[in-house]
Amino acid sequence: MNLEWILAVAAFCLVTCFTPGPNNTMLMASGLNYGFGRTLPHMLGVALGFTGMVLAVAFGIAKVFEWVPALYVALKVVSVAYLLWLAWKIATATPKVDGATGGRPLSFIEAAAFQWVNPKAWIMAVGASAAYIVASAPVASVIAISSMFLVVGLGSSATWVVGGTALRRLIGNPVAIRAINIALALLLVGSLWPIVAEIDLAALARRIAG
Repeated sequence: MNLEWILAVAAFCLVTCFTPGPNNTMLMASGLNYGFGRTLPHMLGVALGFTGMVLAVAFGIAKVFEWVPALYVALKVVSVAYLLWLAWKIATATPKVDGATGGRPLSFIEAAAFQWVNPKAWIMAVGASAAYIVASAPVASVIAISSMFLVVGLGSSATWVVGGTALRRLIGNPVAIRAINIALALLLVGSLWPIVAEIDLAALARRIAG
């Protein structure tokens, strides 16, 4: 693990963590509707939960999907259904100017558990493991990769939450906030298209049927 390797992993972490995806869209929506303080457990759950996922994937859990391909397809279907439900919750949130809202942000446990049904999280974890684990130092490189994801993930999560909170302070109008919620919900739905396109529904139906 040399400086070139560290810079490459850091660049991968920065690009994948800061670009839009389900986590970042939900964090921004939570900051918009609930503020930074109430979203803090959600933010920590994302960063720490994903770090744990990277460790698990790097140390071999991804092999399960190689042994049972149907399980991977089922996970995609569950992920899409759950994210569509979350998009609906974001779009129908009822913000109020005084800071109170209907509903609540995700808890730490919910946000951490969400990583396991987040398609982008799987792509990031598997991609990092496949590309950057050093054969001569597998344990040390996995720990280094996970540590970088933790640091960058905390920065990314905080940035998106602050962005949502700033929008709330700038706008202060429930109608405008509702419009932004709908736009964020549509962005979340749009992020699902690459996953939906990969699902062979006909094959899945045949497997279910027998």
